[in-house]
Amino acid sequence: MASSSGTKTDYPGGLPRSFSRGMTRMSTKVLDMPPEDEASDINVPPGLPSIAPIFRVANEIEEDNPRVAYLCRFHGFEKAHGMDPTSSGRGVRQFKTLLLHRLEKEETETKRQLGRSDPQEILKYYHQFYEKNIKEGEYTKTPEEMAKNCQIATVLYDVLQTVVPQAQIDKQTTKMAEDVKKKREQYVNYNILPLYTVGVKPAIMELPEIKAALRAVQNVNRLPMPRFHVQPTNPEDKSTMPAERIKPVNDILDWLSSIFGFQKGNVANQREHLLLLLANMDVRHRNLENYTELNSSTVQRLMDKVFKNYRSWFNYLHCKSNLRFPGDFDRQQLELIYIALYLLIWGEASNIRFMPECLCYIFHQMADEMHGILFSNVHPATGETYQAAARDEEYFLRDVVTPIYQVLYMEAKRNKHGTASHSRWRNYDDLNEYFWSDRCFRLGWPMDPKADFFRQDERPNQAAGGMRKPKTNFVEVRTFWHLYRSFDRMWIFLILAFQAMLIVAWSPSGSLTAFFDADVFRSVLSIFITYAFLNLLQATLDIILSWHCWKSLKFTQILRYLLKFAVAGAWAVVLPIGYSSSVQNPTGLLKFFSSWARDWRNQSFYNYSVALYLLPTILAAVLFFLPPLRRHIERSNWRIVTLFMWWAQPKLYIGRGLHEDIFSLLKYTLFWIMLLISKLSFSYFVEILPLVAPTKIIMEMPISNYQWHEFFPHVTHNIGVVIAIWAPIVLVYFMDAQIWYAIFSTVFGGIHGAFSHLGEIRTLGMLRSRFDSVPSAFCNRLMPSGNKDAKEKRQLVDEALEMSQAEALERKNIDNFANVWNEFINSMRSEDLISNKDKDLLLVPYSSEDVNVVQWPPFLLASKIPIALDMAKDFTGKADDDLFRKIKSDDYMYSAVIECYETLRDIISGLLEEEEDQMIVKHICNEVDSSIQQRRFLTTFRMSGLPFLSERLEKFLKLLQAEDENFDNSMRQIINVLQDIMEIITQDVMINSHAIPEKPHSNDGENVKKEQRFQKLKIDLRRNTSQREKAWIDKVVRLHLLLTVKESAINVPQNLEARRRITFFANSLFMNMPRAPKVRDMLSFSVLTPYYKEDVLYSDEELTKENEDGISILFYLQKIYPDEWTNFGERINDPKNKFSENNKSELTRQWVSYRAQTLSRTVRGMMYYRQALELQCVLETEGDSASFGGYQTSTLSENDEQADQARAKALADLKFTYVVSCQVYGAQKISNESREKSYYTNILKLMLTYSSLRIAYIDTREEQVNEKPKKTYYSILVKGGDKWDEEIYRIKLPGPPTDIGEGKPENQNHAIIFTRGEALQTIDMNQDNYFEEAFKMRNVLEEFLKHRRGQRKPTILGLREHIFTGSVSSLAWFMSNQETSFVTIGQRILANPLRVRFHYGHPDIFDRIFHITRGGISKASKVINLSEDIFAGYNSTMRGGLITHHEYIQVGKGRDVGMNQISLFEAKVSNGNGEQTLSRDVYRLGRRFDFYRMLSFYFTTVGFYFSSLVTVLTVYVFLYGRMYLVMSGLENEILENPTIHENKAFEEALATQSVFQLGLLLVLPMIMEIGLEKGFRSALGDLIIMQLQLASVFFTFQLGTKAHYYGRTILHGGSKYRATGRGFVVFHAKFSENYRLYSRSHFVKGLELLILLIVYGVYGQAYRSSNLYFFITLSMWFLVASWLFAPFIFNPSSFDWQKTVDDWTEWKRWMGNRGGIGIAPDKSWESWWNEEQEHLKYTVIRGRILEIILALRFLIYQYGIVYHLDIAHHSKSLLVYGLSWIVMVTVLLVLKMVSMGRRRFGTDFQLMFRILKALLFLGFMSVMTVLFVVCGLTISDLFAAILAFLPTGWAFLLIGQACRPMFKGLGFWESIMELGRAYDYVMGLVIFMPIAILSWFPFVSEFQTRLLFNQAFSRGLQISMILAGRKDKTEGSRTERPDKPSASQVHTRN
Repeated sequence: MASSSGTKTDYPGGLPRSFSRGMTRMSTKVLDMPPEDEASDINVPPGLPSIAPIFRVANEIEEDNPRVAYLCRFHGFEKAHGMDPTSSGRGVRQFKTLLLHRLEKEETETKRQLGRSDPQEILKYYHQFYEKNIKEGEYTKTPEEMAKNCQIATVLYDVLQTVVPQAQIDKQTTKMAEDVKKKREQYVNYNILPLYTVGVKPAIMELPEIKAALRAVQNVNRLPMPRFHVQPTNPEDKSTMPAERIKPVNDILDWLSSIFGFQKGNVANQREHLLLLLANMDVRHRNLENYTELNSSTVQRLMDKVFKNYRSWFNYLHCKSNLRFPGDFDRQQLELIYIALYLLIWGEASNIRFMPECLCYIFHQMADEMHGILFSNVHPATGETYQAAARDEEYFLRDVVTPIYQVLYMEAKRNKHGTASHSRWRNYDDLNEYFWSDRCFRLGWPMDPKADFFRQDERPNQAAGGMRKPKTNFVEVRTFWHLYRSFDRMWIFLILAFQAMLIVAWSPSGSLTAFFDADVFRSVLSIFITYAFLNLLQATLDIILSWHCWKSLKFTQILRYLLKFAVAGAWAVVLPIGYSSSVQNPTGLLKFFSSWARDWRNQSFYNYSVALYLLPTILAAVLFFLPPLRRHIERSNWRIVTLFMWWAQPKLYIGRGLHEDIFSLLKYTLFWIMLLISKLSFSYFVEILPLVAPTKIIMEMPISNYQWHEFFPHVTHNIGVVIAIWAPIVLVYFMDAQIWYAIFSTVFGGIHGAFSHLGEIRTLGMLRSRFDSVPSAFCNRLMPSGNKDAKEKRQLVDEALEMSQAEALERKNIDNFANVWNEFINSMRSEDLISNKDKDLLLVPYSSEDVNVVQWPPFLLASKIPIALDMAKDFTGKADDDLFRKIKSDDYMYSAVIECYETLRDIISGLLEEEEDQMIVKHICNEVDSSIQQRRFLTTFRMSGLPFLSERLEKFLKLLQAEDENFDNSMRQIINVLQDIMEIITQDVMINSHAIPEKPHSNDGENVKKEQRFQKLKIDLRRNTSQREKAWIDKVVRLHLLLTVKESAINVPQNLEARRRITFFANSLFMNMPRAPKVRDMLSFSVLTPYYKEDVLYSDEELTKENEDGISILFYLQKIYPDEWTNFGERINDPKNKFSENNKSELTRQWVSYRAQTLSRTVRGMMYYRQALELQCVLETEGDSASFGGYQTSTLSENDEQADQARAKALADLKFTYVVSCQVYGAQKISNESREKSYYTNILKLMLTYSSLRIAYIDTREEQVNEKPKKTYYSILVKGGDKWDEEIYRIKLPGPPTDIGEGKPENQNHAIIFTRGEALQTIDMNQDNYFEEAFKMRNVLEEFLKHRRGQRKPTILGLREHIFTGSVSSLAWFMSNQETSFVTIGQRILANPLRVRFHYGHPDIFDRIFHITRGGISKASKVINLSEDIFAGYNSTMRGGLITHHEYIQVGKGRDVGMNQISLFEAKVSNGNGEQTLSRDVYRLGRRFDFYRMLSFYFTTVGFYFSSLVTVLTVYVFLYGRMYLVMSGLENEILENPTIHENKAFEEALATQSVFQLGLLLVLPMIMEIGLEKGFRSALGDLIIMQLQLASVFFTFQLGTKAHYYGRTILHGGSKYRATGRGFVVFHAKFSENYRLYSRSHFVKGLELLILLIVYGVYGQAYRSSNLYFFITLSMWFLVASWLFAPFIFNPSSFDWQKTVDDWTEWKRWMGNRGGIGIAPDKSWESWWNEEQEHLKYTVIRGRILEIILALRFLIYQYGIVYHLDIAHHSKSLLVYGLSWIVMVTVLLVLKMVSMGRRRFGTDFQLMFRILKALLFLGFMSVMTVLFVVCGLTISDLFAAILAFLPTGWAFLLIGQACRPMFKGLGFWESIMELGRAYDYVMGLVIFMPIAILSWFPFVSEFQTRLLFNQAFSRGLQISMILAGRKDKTEGSRTERPDKPSASQVHTRN
């Protein structure tokens, strides 16, 4: 057995002496091993990571030597036992047990192959392995292979040392081990650059830019070498060995690492990062000859970008820069040191990367320390000289990062998982803004742990109630007042405009000219008093809402707040006094101005006051038109300017100088002036003016007859009626600007889109008509311009001699275009969007020297040859010119004819073997050519024979393509047809042909028979694979296509997605895009995708798993995409591909996954970037040398071709990196759960498939610290290796990174350090990309360098998206159209002219260096940054960035496709907008933008959601106002007045709201964009179809979702990330599920509005004849119906009777189940009810009070209705209302008695309970009898009482929920819960009844299916069969066409 030298194991019971080995392999997933055999799957515990390599090596060498593999595992077992003898770690005991069983087997089963004993076996194997793989492999193997071999050799030597006694290890073995150790340091796993490898160097290391960058970074001359102390091993040893040694360093980063203690993984990562940045920036537009050094400006440019924020920071704080450059030092070296230092700090900063100014502070102090070390300066605090002492590699993490991280962690604890108020804890922004003040320098350096910044409450769990640190600069308080505080200028403008318009309208004339009347004008001047009070409100809000941050504010800021309040208060007193004194002496407007100069002393005090008050506003207006001056003033750090600006705006580090150039400013100013004029005109003439006259009448009317007890009968001017009428109008006035914005943005966006050439090519017909100009447009846009070398120039000259220069250029353009176009078509074929036939028709042939015309793709030449043949056959003229003129009139026909002739000549000539035969063909061709030249073609040849010739040619070409196994038979047929063809030519077509056959034989005089000619053919041409023969075969295929393609080919491709992509790509070539640079000159970029636990690749089980209707995903997709399934079958069943059954199964999984929203789809799409880059590199390398025939047919040698490919891959690596941040990949590795394991396996497969894909993840390990397990966290980057993933970088973290903020931004942040390049594209998990779009990436990146007005460069490039989920259902179509309009016309107008586009989680491209130095690509504070993406846009804008939008490139995106998914998404976005409303970012942008840009900002972000809320509130205010009028009797008294009755102003004004409510705002931009891109006829058709499919119902329903979640978020919070799921929605959602999701957001509100409408309909009598009134109430009924029934209308099979029965059963079960701890909300009503009130548990007292006040509205029903009961006998006494309360309380007590009786007597005292119920029943009947007989109660009173008392009970319930702690204390909570259950029962019943009734009728279900899936029906799909589950069970067994396989043919079931 294997012995261990000197080691004994203490395993309980000892180890047996013999083991046996199983024949299966163990899979060690921590070791990155894919599972091969589930039975032998052994997971290495996370607490024993150091043994992982041992098991990996064992698996690696098992096939080579099983015995040595066994010894490795045995060694691993011993090591594991030594590390954890007691097996106390997680999973250790199970691991040991499984491993022990395996070792027992392997001990006996494995045999020795090289030696007699185990020591000999491993010694010999080690020697053998070294010689073969290490010594010889150094110069033959790649760095990756050498890295793996060195790791194996290292582990083998460790095992060897334990097995072989020390004395038996010879010197040779030791020498080998030392050599391996030395080489292992060189051959480490690398990311992109293998920096220290020797031997075979990858092509990337031979690039001159890499060499130059490496040379610069390795310059460590004149740097003081770090020293480290050596402790003597023997204390008594007094030898002269120095105690201090110099630590060798390789480069600048090594030096910095030794000085400051950075981790090795971080240093390696940032070394490569810096080298790639330098190389890419330096190589741009440089001559590659004599390229050895970096350009002197390169490092300077990089430094300027990296330190721009740092320079701004120290200037802001008025401190001295630590970027110092002494004159005698190498400046470039010092610049590189500074850049490297910053990158190392950033790379290890973990969560602190979200705090950019904190990083500036750290860098500032470390740069100072570094400067001291470099120049032996004296430390300012200690007075000692700085020492270059080496520090351990975790020093920086431990002493700098961790203390700050701990502060973040403690604050995150105060957050209480997002439930604590924002004001009670400090988020990322608060902590970062601490460094905006010079107080940050109190931290000192090294940082003082006792500094105020670090001091924390000792009781973190009680932090919310105990002492806490103040917020910094801003407090996020939950209140709607934030909207006023952030956008005060807009509200002041709207309020003052409303006041002025009302005053003018109230004037006697009511005309606008009344403004010039003296009295009216004087009244209008009163708006300045309102202005003063509104400013006072703003100053008050500033003080109240910032109260919690006062302790952190400077004295000057506090003083400013107080002075602002005092001054505003003073003006609020002065202006009213001045106005009251000026009213006695009014002056007209003209007199006012004309007398000002000569009589100014007599002016009223008020005029002077107003003039003085407006001075700051006038100054601001002047500066508004001088944006450069204003920007300079705001950004200035001069103290005098700061003092001057102190009053205007508080000094802040960000948000200064947010002013566009004058041209941009004029554009959006004009937009808003036009919009505001339209809005105010509409408001005046439609909303305000018509309502004034009736209001005056109402105010003068005396009222005495009330129909209820009126508490204020003597109130003057009927103010209650006026409020009821005007309140909804006022709300509409404040909301309708959103409608005007939608109209104007639609118009302007459409105009902008038209000028951008959008939609110019939108159909195949348009494409065909412009295809001849596409190649030149392609070359102008996508082929880089540059100086041609001499060889290329010569070739162009030679070509120009043969043909005209224009034609030469055209053919060259077509060749360049063909290379890319054909790759594009091939990519669509590989995606199964087109068939093989479609592909052949779409391919553009590579130009050939044999053909003198341009060869167009066959789909352009469809039917051209048959038409030309018919034309020639029927031609009656005699002159050649007439025929040729007809043919030449169609360029495509002319090309086809010439190409057919020349191709046929080449095919036949190439086929003939005999020279005599070739001479015959040559003579015929010469005759044709000469007859054409001499214009005697029609007299030399008969046209009537051409059709027959064409027919034989078709057969001939078909035979040439056929693969007949019988060679002789095939040969004979080809010869016969060829002889027929020659005979037809010579006998039927040629007129003078008798001499041609004899000419070749006239010399020798032989008499050869005609039938013996053309018998010797080179038939092997069909089988040869050389380049020449392939070209001949391609000619055969193409000629056959030209002859046979019919008219139907003009519709190729048939697939709609393929058509869309082709037309968009062609159209984009004519749009305004920068010209593509060469690959070497382009900006480098990365793509980053955050991933959590979404689907990666569907498994076989998931494909075939059937839902309750018997429908599987595979079957569903076969029906949704039938043409693509057919194409897929054609591809995998093609004999040429030779796919095995396993391959077919895997391909089927991929086919399905690529049509879902999976990670594999996203990765495939993003990897097109690399594919496109490699193709571009090859094209550039080949240049014009491949102009005839394309790069694919170039004649380079194999070595040259491999060198070009290697160079192309190297440049692609240099320019592109793709990182997927799989946060939990490490946990998935070690998980035993099958689903988690499948995630890991599929991600690993992606890495192995795409070698350049990188996976970043967070690894958690357990380490024993003081005998206690402690978790440590690492950021890790891995890549695909041979079979497993290989770790590249490992960087230790200060703690769990995702515990601090929101999940997605934290996931992005940990991985961003592994990205590379100057640009970074953010791609979500539900996105896709296309090959042809990837080709345009170079163009887009040039936008970063493009010169723009105002010297600004973009910081974020917005890209267009295509929503690929629109074809699944009508809902998906609605969502797709809505989203498409937002990402196209919406963002187009946001970017230009409005300049308020931000980042919305779309495929935007970031200026990477700009953003990594300013906080990253998102914000991550818990809850407040729920919509993390848009905050990146806010941050970029406030820090001086520019965000643009570009539509010539598109990226695919998936959206939610089911009703519940969409609602969850809308809820998430609404929550996010609610949190944005409270945020400091929105406040600062709202205050710091100019007025018009602020309007744009408001109406395109939070304003849209607030307008949605106001729209719903308008309905409530209108109906409650109407109910007040009806119930009080005022309606009869006032509104029945004839003057009022005939006035329709009220309805006209309110009709505006209905437009918003019906979702028409969302439809406008949608229709405009569809019209632009598909034509306005299509847009109109789509609009009609959408309305027929109830799009308005959907949009109205989503309006409720937005309003509910937005309002609730601001009032109570409760925002959270809502996982919507991205699967296929082909299932029916249960009634209970819909009820849970929509009960409080829609059903409750819908039923409340229903009751309001019923009450108003029953008791109201006004406006019955008004059509507009009908429209308004109809819109409200429509809203109620939408809110109550939309979830069921859009829920598949809602009206299927069986499902209805099942839903009811399941709902009753859910309602009756008891709740409790651990019971999920979907299992029990009680659990759901408690969860639904979660937001009320954590709301502040203000939120509870507001909730109670809102609940009081439900008491109005009872008060109003009881006075209208017949039993009240028209009494107005308050006693009637009091008696109603007695009835209410009695009913509640009876219900309580029944409830208590059921609980107490229901089981044990059943008889007593029955007696109690009987007594209650008798009592009830007696009381009702008395009420009917004696008191006059009527049946109608009973129904009215239900309407009266139900809302009152609901009010009790709402108040009880708001006061939950109090009611729990009083013991009433159970009663409240039972009341809630009763109400939910009733509501569920009311909603369910119509569904149940409709389910009786089968046609309703069929109609619903048609409604939901109309898009699918229009494409001939079988959705009804899918939903009904009537799947054809015989599908797998029926006979299929070869091109359409069944699932069983391509899918192997498990």
